[in-house]
Amino acid sequence: MTEDTDQNQSHRIATEVRPAGSLEVLNPFNLQAIATVDTVDGQGVEQAIAVADACYRQRDGWLPDFERMAILRRAAELMATRIEELALLIAREGGKPLTDARVEAERAVDGLRCCAELPRQSGGHEVPMQATAAGAGRWAFSTHEPIGPVVAISAFNHPLNLIVHQVAPAVAAGCPVIVKPAEDTPLSCLRFIDLLREAGLPPAWAQALVTDSPMTAEALATDPRVAFLSFIGSARVGWHLRSRLAPGARCVLEHGGVAPVLVDRGVDLQHVVPLLAKGGLYHAGQVCVSVQRVYVHQNQALRLAQALAETAAEMRVDDPTLAETAIGPLIRPAEVERVDQWVREAIGQGATLLCGGEPLSRTCYAPTVLFDPPVTAKVSTQELFGPVICVYPYVEVDAAIEAANALPFAFQASVFTRELAYARHAASRLAASAVMINDHTAFRTDWMPFAGLRQSGLGTGGMPYSFEEMRIEKLVVWRAD
Repeated sequence: MTEDTDQNQSHRIATEVRPAGSLEVLNPFNLQAIATVDTVDGQGVEQAIAVADACYRQRDGWLPDFERMAILRRAAELMATRIEELALLIAREGGKPLTDARVEAERAVDGLRCCAELPRQSGGHEVPMQATAAGAGRWAFSTHEPIGPVVAISAFNHPLNLIVHQVAPAVAAGCPVIVKPAEDTPLSCLRFIDLLREAGLPPAWAQALVTDSPMTAEALATDPRVAFLSFIGSARVGWHLRSRLAPGARCVLEHGGVAPVLVDRGVDLQHVVPLLAKGGLYHAGQVCVSVQRVYVHQNQALRLAQALAETAAEMRVDDPTLAETAIGPLIRPAEVERVDQWVREAIGQGATLLCGGEPLSRTCYAPTVLFDPPVTAKVSTQELFGPVICVYPYVEVDAAIEAANALPFAFQASVFTRELAYARHAASRLAASAVMINDHTAFRTDWMPFAGLRQSGLGTGGMPYSFEEMRIEKLVVWRAD
């Protein structure tokens, strides 16, 4: 990988895999080239999988728990000294505003520290053998082993922290891992793998590949030697890959949602509106659990929507590397065009535009609030992944819950209320893997479970949960002589 000189540095990531070509990485705000990275073809994928498979098969070469834990701790220490460098890289390649990019880098450090402690916290257990005569004279206990080679395919919107979420649990579990970052944002991934090696991880145990085509990426994910696939990205691709996995391979899929919010009557709008604006417009809405559909009691629905529009209109859309920028670009110009088409469609079908509703440039879209779009519009039925929030009035809460649950997607939801009974009623009936009370839908800590349901995903993410998925529990039964 070679980079431009904006940061007065040139860096190349060592790799054991022979490159087949190269890819130019663009700054999504100004579309200027910031780096060139090597890509691999099918032969490169074969080389990488052969290396990972050999690591797993050579059991005498497995790294013991204490060594892996020490490597992750050293990696966290190294990363903590490079927060500003990494945050700027996240902003430049992914378009996330610098303030939020710093938060991402700090979360990545904390994620490494969390993973470093996982082997200490999860052991086997005794299986009682004396409960029947058949078990008499035997002692049984379980232990854990790594599942095998892990392939992680990642998304662009959190180019460092998502990689840490997928790679660090594999290292903690003792699995050799191959990670394929998004083609739009490979630089943070490559820097992280380099950092792991600097911390002492042998190169064969963590490899990063930028593939030259979707077919090459599919060959990587579906190779029969791969024991576990961690996929973050579109539902179409994720479910297709799952259908092609080798028998016995496990997977965790993290796709998108169309996150609903219920707002009770009488809530304090000064508390609710800033949280909704952050949850819906953060990273230009390019978050899988971004606030998208807000159901508000009709007594204050329009008032909340107008207040939300006023807040959104004041958020600065600009170069993400500037400290005062609140919203950066979408990842590609084609996404700006798509979001604009969806918004115009909703307005044409009867939605009221309260703010935004237009591109600001080829790469940026104005933060937008729509009031009461049709339930059949794309903005109401599909993941927007753009800086748009839709507000819908309701009369009865159960009707709002029914509308929130009507889609084939289910991920995180939230409820704003001052009434315990309302919160319990809504939380127990919303189709979601997590319900936030008096917070936005995009809240997350890295050790909590994070799971898409229905078409939104399969399995559970989050550091401890991924770690457990990447291990096999093996039973040992000892018969006394």
